[in-house]
Amino acid sequence: MAGNSQRRGAVRKSGSKKGQTVGSGGQRRRGLEGRGATPKAADRVYHPAHKKSKEKAKSAPGARRSHRKSEDGPEYVVGRNPVVECLRAEVPATALYVMSTVGADERVKEAVHTAGDRGIAILEASRAELDRMAPNGLHQGLALQVPEYEYAHPDDLMADALASPNPPLLVALDNITDPRNLGAVIRSVAAFGGHGVLIPQRRSAGMTAVAWRTSAGAAARLPVATAPNLTRTLVSWGKQGAQIVGLDADGDVSLDDYDGTGPTVIVVGSEGKGLSRLVRENCDSVLSIPIAGRVESLNASVAAGVVLAEFARQRRTQK
Repeated sequence: MAGNSQRRGAVRKSGSKKGQTVGSGGQRRRGLEGRGATPKAADRVYHPAHKKSKEKAKSAPGARRSHRKSEDGPEYVVGRNPVVECLRAEVPATALYVMSTVGADERVKEAVHTAGDRGIAILEASRAELDRMAPNGLHQGLALQVPEYEYAHPDDLMADALASPNPPLLVALDNITDPRNLGAVIRSVAAFGGHGVLIPQRRSAGMTAVAWRTSAGAAARLPVATAPNLTRTLVSWGKQGAQIVGLDADGDVSLDDYDGTGPTVIVVGSEGKGLSRLVRENCDSVLSIPIAGRVESLNASVAAGVVLAEFARQRRTQK
């Protein structure tokens, strides 16, 4: 094999019957390794099948889903820490994109291993492709594709709550625009035996990847519905026997004196604006949470958690 032995980079491998050979550096072996299943065409936002799938779902007869307008369907969580946190929280995902030249630190390894264990497709992407997913360029070589969230219909949410063994316990959010607050409320509702969350269709935080991550996986078990008109939906729920209870620091009823064992809808306003005028006018009661005078107000998600915990305690005591 004189011709081969004279080539630049030839390395003698001990025990080789063929003598001197040029090694591939493991490139051929890595090239044969599997990268997971390719996402369906309908799940890839750049594929024509994705648009057709969305149009077909909208026109399906008898569909009872409440839709929020989405800019591009699936969204992308970018950055090593956010991607790892989403995977730990079991946020539903369809694909993990890994830049071909990314440095394999502990976070990258954990993301790849976790995605592989969950059956999420692991795809190699160029820097240009990841830059399109993250306009700010702060992807750090990782991007997680999260599918568009499917919201429940408000009528179905109340019907399911009424059909459950326990009296309905729901939370409606008014003027909540921070997805972290939404995720925290979902987590509290699930923890204290609530049946679901209602949000307005417009001017409200939606079920983004940030909300998913903050909910710590509770969003996978608890329905979230959207209302085209929040006030109208609350009035409709009130006619079905639910008590509509708003939260406000200047409420006319103290939480210590309120009976939350019956069908109840807790309405939470933003920390700054509070409840909107129409929503407040259509509440049966407005509760205030007794707090120390040194604290002016509570964060919206914290206030919801306090009231949910108290109502859950009352319901346990009643049994």
